[in-house]
Amino acid sequence: MRYTDAYRNAAYIPDGESWYPRWQADAAACRDALGARLRPGLRYGEAEGEWFDLALPEGEATGLLVFVHGGYWLECGPRDFTHLAQGALARGWAVALPAYPLAPVVRIGQMTASIARALPVIAAEVEGPLVLTGHSAGGHLVTRMASADVALDPDLWRRLRRIVPISPLADLRPLLETEMAAELRLDRAEARDESPALRPVRPGLRGHVWVGGAERPAFLDQARRLGNAWSCPVTREAARHHFDILDGLMRPDSRLMEVLTAEDRV
Repeated sequence: MRYTDAYRNAAYIPDGESWYPRWQADAAACRDALGARLRPGLRYGEAEGEWFDLALPEGEATGLLVFVHGGYWLECGPRDFTHLAQGALARGWAVALPAYPLAPVVRIGQMTASIARALPVIAAEVEGPLVLTGHSAGGHLVTRMASADVALDPDLWRRLRRIVPISPLADLRPLLETEMAAELRLDRAEARDESPALRPVRPGLRGHVWVGGAERPAFLDQARRLGNAWSCPVTREAARHHFDILDGLMRPDSRLMEVLTAEDRV
């Protein structure tokens, strides 16, 4: 398939196959350290995958950060990435990590609907500003929340301070020519309809696209397309690849965390 290799990440990252096991170990250690400040398995829907974990900071939360995991809509879950909450928690923000049903059980459009259902339930748990972020396929799903065709409560949209997709997939049409297309059951209509870079956005969108400077060209192109469609900043973090681009979420003093939690447009 023409674009299969273009979207392979681990093969082009040093020791690429070791990243997921390390993330899982770090995530488990983080859950242990959080103790009672972790509220696991809260439901937002009836489907098996419709739940979220909520991590709380020490003291009253300043706001709520929602992180949606990646995995090409086919694999992984929020508990592979609990440790990524550390940066926001250290800044006094609560962090929600939602799960969602995966392919091939459901299609991408159904995942979009799941995240849209999750947000009001998650937002009811913590007061204050709301920020959405997600990585890769998770970046796609949070980006879809800005599309005018996705039903979101106006009060929730007003509360939403910004959306910061990290290495997002914004135009799904190239994925039609990858091996994963069959497992995703992706067709031309859904590739078009589920491409945030092709969809009209809600008025007042505050977005900022984040991508690693050392990522595969396909992901750099995806970030550029979304930045153009949204007319928003695109930060290419020098020397970062598709996996270590997430390291900034663990550091409260990182530029990524500053952008996520800033009060003004950045």
